Amino acid sequence: MERIGFIGLGIMGKPMARNLIKAGYTMVVHSRSRGPVDELATEGALPAASPQEVAEQSDVVITMLPDSPDVETVVIGKDGVASGVSSGMLFIDMSTIAPATAHIVYETLKAKGVDSLDAPVSGGEVGAKEATLSIMVGGSEDAFQRAMSIFEVMGRNIVLIGGPGAGQVAKACNQIIVGMTIQAVAEAMTLAKKSGVDIGKVREALLGGFAQSRILDLHGQRIIDKNFQPGFKTRLHRKDMKIALQTGRTPTTPRQ
Repeated sequence: MERIGFIGLGIMGKPMARNLIKAGYTMVVHSRSRGPVDELATEGALPAASPQEVAEQSDVVITMLPDSPDVETVVIGKDGVASGVSSGMLFIDMSTIAPATAHIVYETLKAKGVDSLDAPVSGGEVGAKEATLSIMVGGSEDAFQRAMSIFEVMGRNIVLIGGPGAGQVAKACNQIIVGMTIQAVAEAMTLAKKSGVDIGKVREALLGGFAQSRILDLHGQRIIDKNFQPGFKTRLHRKDMKIALQTGRTPTTPRQ
């Protein structure tokens, strides 16, 4: 089994890395916060002091980071992944970033003989923990096939969308639907509550009709339970909507 480096152990990244450890992969991990690194080290992962060090010890490097600038810094910046890679390695970015940034990363690493995949995910913290993520992939068929056994540890619905950047385009489409549907569910539950109607019964009725969705099912129940523990942060939804708008205004043609 290839040795995997994993950078970014946040809400999504830590359970994803943990599932790879459980699957038997030797893992080298790094994160901005030391806590999750130490936690996974007790489960068998090898801690690294920098992204460069992760790359130097790995066959495949995975990043799961908040935004485009974070990915550029971790990959291209000082002591970054690009400083530690060697020809023949595979880089997989599972963050949600701008397609244009995915192209920059792809070209930078290609020059070093490293193939890259942009492979953003959908499914939230629950999907990350239960290894049921949907994974949208951009890159070459060969790189996709090489990564498949790794993807299968973390997700179920795994689709090669197209060339570099195509996975991020698909994720932007996903976030438009998800973000607007969450807002719509919140508005509907607010309307029901302000009208003096039982919001639990409203949700039950809507789940049996055309308004049915996983978001109405899960987030609707969370609203009823007043469970506002975040599995994803509002600022990241705003970031994703900005990516969708920017991509629409400046179309990126994915490589085929």
